Amino acid sequence: MTTKIADLPATKRADVYSARPPMTIDSNKSYQATIQTGKGNIVVSLNAKAAPEHVNSFVFLSKEGFFNGLTFHRVEPGFVIQGGDPLGNGRGGPGFTIKGEFGLKHVEGALAMARLGDNANPKRESSGSQFYITLSPTPFLDGQYSVFGKVESGMEVVRTIRVGDVIKEIVITER
Repeated sequence: MTTKIADLPATKRADVYSARPPMTIDSNKSYQATIQTGKGNIVVSLNAKAAPEHVNSFVFLSKEGFFNGLTFHRVEPGFVIQGGDPLGNGRGGPGFTIKGEFGLKHVEGALAMARLGDNANPKRESSGSQFYITLSPTPFLDGQYSVFGKVESGMEVVRTIRVGDVIKEIVITER
């Protein structure tokens, strides 16, 4: 029997992949992610046309169960909530990064990928799994971090997230 990623303890998911997943999404289709938390659901539209690599990675990891049981490890009131780190400390990821895709803006409810700072990451590649949702417009991040979606419903849930709150599962639907 093969072990599923979702069955591994969170910390054992760090660096489990040696490369980005192959492109399996269709950038002409629409994708939606429902981030299930103990405080309710956050429904996000994913923009596969503007950020195909980021959407592909997010869809792949979600379907693998990579995010199941991970926590929101960073909450900055009025700014962002951040999750998707298997180590839970802002330093973990799946073992790959994603080339920046900088076309979308950081509006309220933007879904974007975190990344290491320019000194450690001069190519500005995104984390493979650490994502954040903006709590207000943050235009100073435009062109610096890759936005790949936007909250459609559940901003009231986003505003209640605290450090340690759990991502139960992220369910992907194709529309």
